[in-house]
Amino acid sequence: MVKEIILDNRLIKVNHYEQETINGLHQISIVFDVTSEDYHDIATLLYKGTFEVTVPVAVLFFRATIRNYSTSITNLYEQGQVGEYKLTLLETEI
Repeated sequence: MVKEIILDNRLIKVNHYEQETINGLHQISIVFDVTSEDYHDIATLLYKGTFEVTVPVAVLFFRATIRNYSTSITNLYEQGQVGEYKLTLLETEI
């Protein structure tokens, strides 16, 4: 069971993980919590749009772009808030 992934050297602890193959490319969908303390770092990371993805327990490594993204809360600047992020990443063709 996948409990964490790594996006560009940033460890993300996941609450939910799904993996599938689409036209021969890896796609993963994750759900994870972001605290107000981590919001800026995560937002900055996600703005990049393309990542080196590592799923250690699945021995999976690939380059991917964001296919879908949503959050349960839009204002994580208030201290003590936690938002649930949903992110789908699709492997990029080389």
